[in-house]
Amino acid sequence: MSTFPITAARQPSIFLPHGGGPCFFMKWTMGPTHTWDKTRAFLESLADSLPETPRAMVVVSGHWEEPVPTASLAERPQLIYDYSGFPAETYQLTWPAPGSPDLATKVTNLLRQAGLPTAVNRTRGYDHGVFVPLKVAFPAAGIPVVTLSLASSLDAELHLAVGRALAPLRDEGVLIVTSGMSFHNLRAYFRSETLERSEAFDRWITETVKSPVEERDARLQNWREAPFAVFSHPREEHLIPLMVAAGAGGEDAGRQIFSDAPMGAVISAYQWG
Repeated sequence: MSTFPITAARQPSIFLPHGGGPCFFMKWTMGPTHTWDKTRAFLESLADSLPETPRAMVVVSGHWEEPVPTASLAERPQLIYDYSGFPAETYQLTWPAPGSPDLATKVTNLLRQAGLPTAVNRTRGYDHGVFVPLKVAFPAAGIPVVTLSLASSLDAELHLAVGRALAPLRDEGVLIVTSGMSFHNLRAYFRSETLERSEAFDRWITETVKSPVEERDARLQNWREAPFAVFSHPREEHLIPLMVAAGAGGEDAGRQIFSDAPMGAVISAYQWG
């Protein structure tokens, strides 16, 4: 996969919620029955919403951090069961999507050309922020996937720049997927005040995503000024993938494509293009 067809349909840039652990593949649920049904249905509908089957995907998960944005060169990435305390069957899940060293090299070249630090990892597999939602969305596992880490600084401006550097891949039929949660405070689920606070933060994100690009990027760089921002993200690793998606969205208008409130907190998905 050293080159991509110039006739490929332009793919969007997407930020999606990956749920809680292996929540879509458990015999019991995290919370009331059917807690994750709407999120599962959204993910199941994702492939049909695209202009065509992607030539490949570049995926940024909130569960992989390195000193600098790092691309996996693995040809046959293994699954990383980076969750604990879940049923035994969730450690037997499979999703054998191939990697693409050629695309990974192209990703790092684009980052370097943009003046950004980058590195490669030759063996990194798919963490649950990658394989859990994509096993639902693309169960056939036939599309090559390259994973790219967050930078451990979790700097919003840097990750917007990473997204901007990746944007040309969209014109080559590569889908940019960023995987996190628009609300991620594990101690706040099911608390009485959480729904209202998460709604306020979610409104702010949605307004921001829809804003003209300069305003959007300025707001995202200063995301801690949003209502209940730190309550929604005591640590921001699940929000920062949104910055990559927004940067890759370029001048495209962003929009909310899904929203629900599992476990008493609002979560949303967003798309550009």
